Amino acid sequence: MGGDGAGAVGTRIWTIPNVLSMLRLALVPPFLVFIVLGDYVAALVILIVASFTDLLDGYLARRLGQVTRLGQLLDPAADRLYIFAALVGLAANQLVPWWIVVVIVARDVFLLILGVVLANHGYGPLPVHQLGKVATFALFFGLPVIMLGLAFPVVEPVSEPIGWAITLWGAFLYWWAGIIYAIETARVIRIPRVADEPRSDTLEQGG
Repeated sequence: MGGDGAGAVGTRIWTIPNVLSMLRLALVPPFLVFIVLGDYVAALVILIVASFTDLLDGYLARRLGQVTRLGQLLDPAADRLYIFAALVGLAANQLVPWWIVVVIVARDVFLLILGVVLANHGYGPLPVHQLGKVATFALFFGLPVIMLGLAFPVVEPVSEPIGWAITLWGAFLYWWAGIIYAIETARVIRIPRVADEPRSDTLEQGG
């Protein structure tokens, strides 16, 4: 990260981890198209590739000292887009109800509003809460398990109830984490400002 100290967060754009993150984002549209077309095998292959690049770019960012602000934004954005794409594609095929799409999207809109409130008070985004990470992982894991049964009907009697259980639990944790962020936002904006500089120590918000 040219010039950044060990453990520092850089501002470079063209790093190997960032390119991998961009590749993962570029795979979102074909992932959605394959789900809508009902080609769940191809969609799962894309998801496996995306998951591998996710692990790889995180490892390389730490190994090569290439942790960047852009990378901190791209990673959670990619996770959310894959979750949204899976939900929208499955709902379009009437395989999951639209209400669960609304529940998940509404939570992120809620966090966006909290971010605006924080910004209006001169604060940056809140640090990621562990519960948010667990919720995102549950959704990122549960939806593909549902898709696994659609791709391979022989396992559907097992994968469908497991996938739904994980997905619904993830949706519950997703909102639970959102409420925690709301409570923390209310606490932070009541703190008297000591300095004039905005507090923007972290760039990721809410898993």
